[in-house]
Amino acid sequence: MPSASSSAVPRLRFAPSPTGYLHVGGARTALFNWLFARHTGGTFVLRIEDTDLERSTSEMVQGILDGLRWLGLDWDEGPFFQTQRMDLYRAAAEKLAASGHAYFCFCSKEELEQRRAAATAAGRPPRYEGTCRRLSAQESARRRAAGEPSGLRFAVPEGGSTGFDDAVFGRVEFANQEIEDFVLLRSDGAPTYHLSVVADDIDMRISHIVRGADHISNTPKQVLLYQALGAALPVFAHVPLILGPDKSRLSKRHGATSVIAYKDEGIVPEAFRNFLALLGWTPPDASREILADRELIALFGLEGISRSNAVFDRAKLDWYNTEYIRAYSPEKLLPLIQAEWAKAGIQAEPGNRDWLLATIALLQPRARNLKDFATSFRAFFTDDFQPDPAAVGKFLKDDAVRQMLGELSGRYAAGNGFTEEHAEKVLRDFAAEKNVKAGALINGARVALTGQAVAPSLFAVMVALGKERTVARLAAAASAS
Repeated sequence: MPSASSSAVPRLRFAPSPTGYLHVGGARTALFNWLFARHTGGTFVLRIEDTDLERSTSEMVQGILDGLRWLGLDWDEGPFFQTQRMDLYRAAAEKLAASGHAYFCFCSKEELEQRRAAATAAGRPPRYEGTCRRLSAQESARRRAAGEPSGLRFAVPEGGSTGFDDAVFGRVEFANQEIEDFVLLRSDGAPTYHLSVVADDIDMRISHIVRGADHISNTPKQVLLYQALGAALPVFAHVPLILGPDKSRLSKRHGATSVIAYKDEGIVPEAFRNFLALLGWTPPDASREILADRELIALFGLEGISRSNAVFDRAKLDWYNTEYIRAYSPEKLLPLIQAEWAKAGIQAEPGNRDWLLATIALLQPRARNLKDFATSFRAFFTDDFQPDPAAVGKFLKDDAVRQMLGELSGRYAAGNGFTEEHAEKVLRDFAAEKNVKAGALINGARVALTGQAVAPSLFAVMVALGKERTVARLAAAASAS
């Protein structure tokens, strides 16, 4: 059978179910589809598979859209919603029934559960045994005419095998005897996943289906549906799963799994994209780890996807985040940081943009995430901060040190000019006059000014804070009990 990949422009889709927020595995799948579409000049379609009415919510739909937008994964068509496409699925079901590829099943849910339990007890695979497949067309029609509830099942060929060529795993074959006659329409008329996804992919002319390896077992059923509906097969590419550090399936016990949770933790989108792209895909030059979007798009190909499962390394993500924050311009960082300040109740000085940008540039090399600018760097942008008790206990517990900081405050207040060189000379001259080590004053002043034991160069900190704040905070340290 011909492949849909022969179409001039590749068409790919991301089709999440809104029964939860956009999680890491789904985001990686979306990213791979997006990268391949952009690499080939193809089309990226967004489809929301919301037929699970009990579990799908508008809140989850919005969460998925927000997650994709934060990641920068723009779609060309959609979002399409399966609940608005039911006529398409019923038409496909009618075609399959009319062609003899599907039959009506009158078995009740209770009957099916009893048979599955009996099969399990007898050591047989708990699958449908084709009870209603043996009904004559006349008997089936009579029971339907009498109003007996029925679903629709696909009639899997009884011999041979069903296979497909996977762009990642190669040739994959399943014996047909291992595939049960699967449900297409439930007794209430609702389509199942297999019917709706294939009908949609055919209707949307999807040429490449890139999805998680956990879908491999679904694929032979879908291949049978493509064949029965007379449609060309797409290219299938099943990507490896993402595991936690303990090599089990990634879950909440390994940390956040929602994409938006990483945004809330201060991760920048470029870092997350770069990190996700290399979870299960290797670029031609495997030694390179920092890859901008244009490079990822230029290099991405299905041939680079690994068969081995990927491990989610949080420390590696944090490293990427640090590298990207350092590489950002202060202008690019400012709106992201302002969002963190808004959450933390910090009213920075919006009128002094040049000062804000210079202070951000000073702090960038020490930032691990965006939240640092509202937590450990809080004292640079507001007087409303709580010093780290451990830092106070280590460097400001000595009354003599605190009193000398008070005197030092007076020296700065009386001096003219306030450059790094001037601030350093005043402190070192003062230390020599008092016959104490300058380090004791530097460490104490750092905690008094920033609330932290670790910060950029003290004298750069003083200039960033300005003379007025420096004088006031050093004086406050002297009066603290």
